[in-house]
Amino acid sequence: MQLLTRMATTPTTKAPSKAVTKRAAKTAEPAAEPKLRIRVRAYEHKILDLSVKSIMDTANRFDAKIVGPVPLPTEIKRWTVNRSTFVHKDAREQFEMRIHKRLIDILSPSPKVIEALTNLNLPSGVTIDVKMV
Repeated sequence: MQLLTRMATTPTTKAPSKAVTKRAAKTAEPAAEPKLRIRVRAYEHKILDLSVKSIMDTANRFDAKIVGPVPLPTEIKRWTVNRSTFVHKDAREQFEMRIHKRLIDILSPSPKVIEALTNLNLPSGVTIDVKMV
């Protein structure tokens, strides 16, 4: 019983409420600038590098700030198949498919940059995902 009363009588400092600290954090953080995130994927790394270079040249032509290209991990899909249909279990073939990936960020893109990137001709076999972040 004494322990409880002693704890209650000690003076404590009141911590600021969480609502106040959240409001302060919101006003202190700067507004996030828009970013164009481009993910480029291809099966051949040479074609991928050429298409990334053409994207970078197009963005540089309009004086855009570029971050990248950042090489992402290569996705490898593997399959093992029996060579024969019935008896020969030890005879197998292995196949793999590699998907190479790159990431490019364009900071605060202008409408001219976006229009130039949409009109860009890239080789077949290259897929592009564009997001506004």
